[in-house]
Amino acid sequence: MALTKQIIMKNVLATIIGFIVASVTVYIFESLIGHNLFPLPEGSNPMDMEWIKNNMDQIPMGSKIFVVIAHFAGIVVGMLVAAMISKKSMVPSYIVGGLMLAATFFNIVMLPKELWFTLSDGVFVIVGFLVGRQLGMKKITTEE
Repeated sequence: MALTKQIIMKNVLATIIGFIVASVTVYIFESLIGHNLFPLPEGSNPMDMEWIKNNMDQIPMGSKIFVVIAHFAGIVVGMLVAAMISKKSMVPSYIVGGLMLAATFFNIVMLPKELWFTLSDGVFVIVGFLVGRQLGMKKITTEE
């Protein structure tokens, strides 16, 4: 009984840490790298969804590309970290991946984007899920 409780707690921890790592990875690529290499226009507010909706055409192409890279990298790294912590189950990785997929598709629906941006973001996040799954499965062990 105590071992089962310990495994459950480890998987909960794996899920939480995996999601935090995924989110931080997205932040690093999207905001720290993307916005520094491709600055947003003067007076922009990337935290204001209304500003983004109304000014999507003013956001540099490079910054948009880094958003796609960020979503891909975030899901891969988050799922991998969750599997590395769990070591016994892919469930934490799948939860992290599912949350990141949901966040990306929410972003796609909420913000009007060019077709290339919408398609590449959607496709790359699905590919990221599959890559994260493959990498995570290599970290799962079945022996005790």
